[in-house]
Amino acid sequence: MAPHNLLYLRSNFLCGSRCWMTQFSADILFKSVSCRLFGVKCGNEHSEDELLKNLLVMGVDVDMAKKRQPGVFNRTGINEQDLKMFLLSKGASKEVIASIISRYPRALTRTPENLSKRWDLWRRIMASDLEIVNILKRSPESFFRSNNNLNLENNIKFLYSVGLTRKCLCRLLTNAPRTFSNSLHLNKQMVEFLQEVCLSLGHSDPIDFVRKIIFKNPFILIQSTKRIKANIKFLQSTFNLKNEELLVLICGPGAEILDLSNDYAKRNYTNIKEKLFSLGCTEEEVRKFVLSYPDVIFLGEKKFNDKIDCLIEEKISILQIIETPRILDSSISTLKSRIKELVNAGYNLSTSNITLLSWSQKRYKAKLEKLNIG
Repeated sequence: MAPHNLLYLRSNFLCGSRCWMTQFSADILFKSVSCRLFGVKCGNEHSEDELLKNLLVMGVDVDMAKKRQPGVFNRTGINEQDLKMFLLSKGASKEVIASIISRYPRALTRTPENLSKRWDLWRRIMASDLEIVNILKRSPESFFRSNNNLNLENNIKFLYSVGLTRKCLCRLLTNAPRTFSNSLHLNKQMVEFLQEVCLSLGHSDPIDFVRKIIFKNPFILIQSTKRIKANIKFLQSTFNLKNEELLVLICGPGAEILDLSNDYAKRNYTNIKEKLFSLGCTEEEVRKFVLSYPDVIFLGEKKFNDKIDCLIEEKISILQIIETPRILDSSISTLKSRIKELVNAGYNLSTSNITLLSWSQKRYKAKLEKLNIG
């Protein structure tokens, strides 16, 4: 073959190869981009059917999971084995892991790196992995709800900076973990508001005030400043409290009232007052009763009235009730069964101490046994 023909063939081959390689590269690029942008499953990712099958093998209640967060199962990048191995390494049982995914399947979308970082941040507060596992067992949302680890880290630093102890942060994380999902701005806003309240009431140590009120009421940071302000105003005006008295109340037994809807608190208090007035109590007696047992404001109208009626029907006087308000902690069924047992044992509720109606079951049973023997 003539040399110029060989050169022509070589040129055509190289040109064709380059064109083919360009097309091939474009195909790969387009495919990878389309996988990312349009959610097409590529590589080693498995289908939704495979995922569901794997979850069933793990003991997950798939129906519950799909009902709670159906969108999770349409997402890519889910690897249930990564989550399983991570939680197993922290001491969670297979049953606990299945329960977590059943109730909060969004946990499946967290990467091992994100989980590891978040766990390390929680360990700045909690003393052991087991304590964290126990929180996840009770409330998986608290750990998996957010993947913003920077916000979590900033909140931890801030709460330590305003004087909260590790014990206090542990209480927050155990009881009100949403505090750490709040934006840093919201937490700062509430702390600054509480410091202003402290100073306006004449207390000279806002750090001590904030620490006490948050420890008594760990839910306060997930409430609005508007609600807290309204409830503080309600307590001070309703009970004619001096600043010092209000400070003692909201840093102590009345701290949890600050969580309530202001309308709900007012409605319940109005009902308490009307019910006790109808039974012959004075304004001052009602005031002392509620201040000695602020938790009574949590009782809805029907529940409060039914408990009072139950005790009155059993020949317990209203004076005994307002002097021993904690008996209202007990359910109506507990009150009725204990009253019956005590009467059968010869105990005179009209003239004797009635505090045992609110005792722990163990302590009450021991007392009842002594009464029956005697």
